[in-house]
Amino acid sequence: MTHLEPSNRAPAAKPNGNLGQPDVQVADQQSGHKLDLERYRTLAVSVLTSEGVPKDAALTVVFVSSQAMADLNAQHMGHEGPTDVLAFPIDEHVMNQSSPGPIPIMLGDVVICPDVAAINCVTNKDSYPGHNGSVSDEIDLLVVHGILHVLGMDHADDEERTMMQASERTHLTAFDDEGR
Repeated sequence: MTHLEPSNRAPAAKPNGNLGQPDVQVADQQSGHKLDLERYRTLAVSVLTSEGVPKDAALTVVFVSSQAMADLNAQHMGHEGPTDVLAFPIDEHVMNQSSPGPIPIMLGDVVICPDVAAINCVTNKDSYPGHNGSVSDEIDLLVVHGILHVLGMDHADDEERTMMQASERTHLTAFDDEGR
């Protein structure tokens, strides 16, 4: 069984410190790629804020190795081998309430495998304006994709896929326009 633990390889991104925004924690538990954790934390906060997520919500984004992702994929999805992103919603039912309670909303976890992102980045080049085929561009896409899954979006049919891809493009373009 794969166990996600804090890593000594790279420090986690600092909590956002802004009580007016959702709390996003980012951790790097892989060693194959140097990552800008603050970039991904900022992107995640941007997506959550744009989606109207309450400020007392919390989300974790974790970057893992291919082996850790393969273990999670087998355990939770029944699929063999690593995948690029997995989303684990926790309090998805709370998001449908009109007023959150005094307890923070635990949105869930987004788990990303940079090794798989590195393989897919060339294939996904130009999948949205600004995706130039870099690993960073691909991870941007995976962060947004995973968060949208945590928030309840899916791509099981053509209509859902079209809506989700449009939402991804909107968030990524807005993030790009902010000069990231």
